[in-house]
This record gives sequence, structure tokens and C-alpha cells, in this order.
Amino acid sequence: ASITIITLSITMGTIMAMSSSNWLLAWIGLELNMLAILPIISKPKTMRASEATTKYFLTQAIASAMMLLASTTNAWQTGNWDILELKNKFSTTIMALSLTMKMGAAPVHFWLPEVLQGTTLQTALLITTWQKLAPITLMYMISKNIQPIILTSLGILSMIIGGLGGVNQTQLRKTMAYSSINNLGWTIMIMAFSPNMAIMNIFIYIIMTTPIFLMMTNTSMKTLQNMSTTWTTSMTTTFSIALLMLSTSGLPPFTGFMPKMLILNELITQKLTMLATLAITTSLISLLFYLRITYLIMMLTSPMTTPSLTKWRAQNQKSQPMTMMIPTALFIAHLIPAIPS
Repeated sequence: ASITIITLSITMGTIMAMSSSNWLLAWIGLELNMLAILPIISKPKTMRASEATTKYFLTQAIASAMMLLASTTNAWQTGNWDILELKNKFSTTIMALSLTMKMGAAPVHFWLPEVLQGTTLQTALLITTWQKLAPITLMYMISKNIQPIILTSLGILSMIIGGLGGVNQTQLRKTMAYSSINNLGWTIMIMAFSPNMAIMNIFIYIIMTTPIFLMMTNTSMKTLQNMSTTWTTSMTTTFSIALLMLSTSGLPPFTGFMPKMLILNELITQKLTMLATLAITTSLISLLFYLRITYLIMMLTSPMTTPSLTKWRAQNQKSQPMTMMIPTALFIAHLIPAIPS
């Protein structure tokens, strides 16, 4: 019964935040969502999980307070609680930072890798996908009023930090956290110029990251070392994760290339060539750690007398959603011409 209540609260909270037109209702939705996910993060009874829960709670609470500050100031100045009417410069900036903190993009990203590392792979999947929807929707709704320089700076910073942070990791959950920060960077940066494209970018990121986490859960992969021995049990999984990593990095001909290409196209159309160059250069940094994972999992077959524990048996679980998502996450890049810009 408790699981039903929690799932319902998480879903309802997000939907409430996404569909409301009043700042107070959106805030209540985000709070409901946050309170419901805390027991999920702290479910493993370890010190690390409790620490992760505390970090998550504190950062989300501060972000919520900033959100209330921004919306109250705006209501005080303009007498309006409407989400689309957030016109005050101070309010829009504080609100942008608050939402950035809610979703875990730089420079307020420090909680994300820590929280993901402290909890299970399923919860990590929940935090990197579902928990991003509400803040991004709210940011989409006010994107017309935020100064482009603020969104662009936050975006570029997230891209650089997501790239550099991921290079130094051996823990897969932390790597995925930095990958998430990097992708949020692309989303936030293009939010200033083409909000619809930002939404497409985050949806494609969710489609790519979900099967990765599901396969990691299936084979209980947690570190790069685990990864190098997966080929002994599940060849298809090994191969799929490697390709999905390349897709997430944005290499053609995979799906991940689609949003990147469209975003760069949009930037160049709007005569922002320097920004486009900077964006594509930062994606080279993150390519480094995606390629390293692909290299470890596919090119380096570990010797038979391996010092690390070989997995002899993968848990046999039902994986229809995963099976359906993998082709989507790899091979829909050819749909680019069909997307209205």
C-alpha cells in the first residue's frame, strides 16, 4: 500500500507542477513530489542512503525557498501569481537558478552525483529522468522572460562541468550523473533560443538513459570494473550499452546526434556561431568518458584469469520496455527532416 501511495504522490506532484498556472500550485506539486521520493532514496538501510536523502532534501528545500522568494517578489511587484506573467528581472533570475538547482544543473549540481551514488540504480533512473520533467516544464513556461545570457551561461557551465566531472569517475552512477548534467546544459542553453527544441532534447535524453540504467540494473553493474566482465554473461547487453553510450554522447548515426545537430543548426541560424563552436567543443570532453566506457566494455575483453569477480549469472527479468526503447534510443536519427523547427 505504501508503494502505491508513494508512486501516486510522485506522479501527481510532477503532473500538478507541470499543469498548474499558479506559482503556489506549482510549488505545492514540487513539494509533494520531493516528500514522496525521500522514502524511496532512503530505502536501502545504509549510512550512504541516509546521507543521500539528507542532501537531496536540503538542496530541494533551498530551491523551493528560492522559488517562493521569486514568485512572492513578483506577486508583490506586479500583483500576479500567474506562471506565464513572471516579468520582474530579479524574479526571473532567482527562479531560473531555483529550477536549475531542482534539476541539478551547474553551478548548483553538487548534490546530483552524491545522491545517485548513495542510492540504488532504479532510484538513480527515477531521479535522472522523471524528476527532471517538472523543473524543465516550468523553465520552458518562463523561458520567454529569462534573459538569454543567464540561460546560456548556465547551459555552457553545465556542459563543461558535466564533461570534466565525468572524465574522472570510475563509478557508473556518478558518470551517469555527470552525463545528465551535460545533457541538461544543452537543454538549458537552447531554452533561450528555441524552447521547443529544449523539450525535444530532454525527451531524447530520457529515451537514451532509461535503457542504460535498466540494463545496469539487470546485470547489477556499478563500476567500470564490473563493466569489463559483463561480456561473460550477456553479450547483447554489453553490445547495447556500448552503442547507447555512443548514442548519448551524440555521435552520428545514432539518435543522440539528432538533438545536437538540430540545436547547432538553430544556433547558427540565429548567428550565434561562437556559441555553437563552444557547445560542440564541450561535447568533445564528454565524448572522452563515453568512449572510454565503450572501449572498456567492447574492445577490452578481460583475460580469462581475471582478478575481478566474473558474473556467471545475470538475473533473468522481464525487460519488454527496455527492448522497445533500445532501438528508439539508437536508430531514429534519420527522422531529422520530419521535425518541424
